[in-house]
Amino acid sequence: MDLDFTEEQDMLRNSARDFLSTECDKATVRKIEESDEGYSLELWSKMAELGWQGLMIPEEYDGMGMGLMDLVVVFEEIGRNVLPSPFLASVVLGTPPIVEAGTEEQKKEILPRVATGEAILTLALTEPSVGYSAVCVELKAEDKGDSFVLNGTKLFVEFASACDYMVVVARTKSGGNPEDGITLFLVDSKSPGIKIEPFVTAGMDQQCEVVFDNVSVPKVNIIGELNKGWPIVAKTLEKATVAKCAEMVGGMQAVLDMSVSYAKERVQYGRPIGSYQAIQHMLADMSIRVGMSKNILYEAAWMVSEGLPAAGKLATAKGFCNEAYKKVTVDGVEVHGAIGTTRDHDMGLYYRRAIVADSTFGDTESQREAVAIELGL
Repeated sequence: MDLDFTEEQDMLRNSARDFLSTECDKATVRKIEESDEGYSLELWSKMAELGWQGLMIPEEYDGMGMGLMDLVVVFEEIGRNVLPSPFLASVVLGTPPIVEAGTEEQKKEILPRVATGEAILTLALTEPSVGYSAVCVELKAEDKGDSFVLNGTKLFVEFASACDYMVVVARTKSGGNPEDGITLFLVDSKSPGIKIEPFVTAGMDQQCEVVFDNVSVPKVNIIGELNKGWPIVAKTLEKATVAKCAEMVGGMQAVLDMSVSYAKERVQYGRPIGSYQAIQHMLADMSIRVGMSKNILYEAAWMVSEGLPAAGKLATAKGFCNEAYKKVTVDGVEVHGAIGTTRDHDMGLYYRRAIVADSTFGDTESQREAVAIELGL
C-alpha cells in the first residue's frame, strides 16, 4: 500500500490551490452563498477549462481519465477554500453511474457535455426518511410500455435547481430484498411534472426538494439493468464518501493553519496567546485530529480505488472525520475568541460546513452501526 502522492498529483494540488486562492477568496465565497444560484457560472467555466469536471471521465469521452486519488487532491483544496459549487453533485454523484453502467449512446451524449462544464448532473437518492440504504428508496417507477412513470419525493438533492439531468434512484419492484427492484433513470430536470424547491441549510449549500408527479421517462433512459441498480448506487456512494471526507480534511487543515497563525500573532497580557499552555494543547489536539483524519482518509481512498472491500474503513473514515471536523472548528472558534464567532470572520464558514458535512452520506451514529456490522455484531 503506497499512500504517497505522485509528482503529478502534487502538481495538481498546487495548481488547484493557486487557482482557488486567486479566483475564490472568502468575499467571493460569501457572495456566491448568498446568490440564488448557489454557485458562480464564471468560476464553473474556469474550472472546466482546467479539466476538473472531466477528472473521472474516460479520455474517449473528452475527460481526463484520472483516478480517485487525483479527485482526493482536488477535494482537499475545495474544502480548504470552502468553494460553493455543484462539483460534488455533478462530478462524483451524477457522473459515475453513467461512466460505470451507461449505454454507449448515453455516454456519448452526456459525458462530453459534463466534461466541458456545459451540462450539470446530480443524484436524486435520499427521501424524507433521509437514509442512504436501499430500504429507504420508495419513489415508485411504474412500467407504462415504452416508458416508466415516476411518482414520489426526493429530499436533499444537491444542486437540483442548477442541474440539467438527474440520475434518479427509483423502485421498480417491491418485496423481497430491498436492494432488488432498484433502477436508475437519467431524467431531464425540465421534464413536465417535476417541481424543484431549494431550501436553506446551515451550510448555505444548494439543497433541494424534488417532487415527481407522473413524470414520464423513456425506457432508453434507464442506466444499467432494470431492477439491478443498487450496486451502481453503492459504488457511487463509496466515491462520494471519499470525496466528502477529503473536503472535510481540507477544511480542517485550513482551520488549523488559521488558528496557529492567529495564536502566534495575537498578544494578550504581553505575550502571544500561543505561548500559553492551554492554547498550545488545544492546537496540538487539533493537529492530531487533522493528521489522523488524513491517514484514515488516504487508506480508505486507496482501498476504494483498488476495488477492495472498504465498507468498514469508509465508515471509520466518515465517522472520524465527522467528529474531528466539528471539534476542530469549535476549537478554532475558541482560539480566536469573540472575533471567531462573528459573521464576518472566515472561521464561521468552516464551522457551518462541518455541521452540514456530518450528516452527508451518513452521520456518525450510522457510521458506528456500519462499523459494528463489519465486526460481526
